[in-house]
Amino acid sequence: MTQLDDGADRLTVRIDDRVLTSVPDYVLGLIAVPAVEVGPASPTVAALLTSAEDALHRADLDKAGVAELPGVAAWRAAYRAVGVNPNRFPCAAESIARRVARGDRLPRINALVDLCNAVSLDTALPVASCAVGGVAELVVRPADGTETYLPLGAPDAPERPEPGEIVYADDAGRAHSRRWNWRQGHLVRTDLGRRRLLLTVEAAHPGGRAEVEAALTRLDTALGELTGSTRPRAVLDRDGRDAVFTLGAPLSPAGSTPGSRS
Repeated sequence: MTQLDDGADRLTVRIDDRVLTSVPDYVLGLIAVPAVEVGPASPTVAALLTSAEDALHRADLDKAGVAELPGVAAWRAAYRAVGVNPNRFPCAAESIARRVARGDRLPRINALVDLCNAVSLDTALPVASCAVGGVAELVVRPADGTETYLPLGAPDAPERPEPGEIVYADDAGRAHSRRWNWRQGHLVRTDLGRRRLLLTVEAAHPGGRAEVEAALTRLDTALGELTGSTRPRAVLDRDGRDAVFTLGAPLSPAGSTPGSRS
């Protein structure tokens, strides 16, 4: 199955109130990239990822040590708060940190995915790149059990999220993640080629907003070297739960796009 059509020119992102009732400190940072040519890793991104891996190798953490990193520990608590076992389903940040802590290197995918992995390793926060062409609305919400999720790499084996499971859902009844940020869906994977993207950074601990904003700045700086254009950003939490991005028109300088907040 191909990726989503690049048809939607506006994207609304929202956090459902029920999510914040369960995890009051949840923060979702966003950068919208209206159009970018996703290519193989640049030397700059490659150096960032290698540096992040080297730092984790030097930390010499075992599985328990990774689980105790502040950002990861908060996500483990958040998963338990919404009924997910983090030992069986670790969040995205814990998954890649565990792999690297064993002494491994992450596979090099492309410039955007590698950039997100580098920032995730450095911050111990889930960071993702989502291709959102054709998506008009994304809501972080509990699933009702009727959504269709296409697993990454296995789109011909659709799944139904469990009722109450936190997912990124669109207005067409599709879930683009499982168990919050444990797994990304096939349709929003970031492949090579020209894409409309949404980069996400998530925190679940008190004071996490400052760390999310710092991670967004790191991503935006690297994106500026890759794309040479400006990108609107937003940070959502219990004080501001939605944002609207324009994806089909030329961008104004960051901070001046209606609906964006930072």
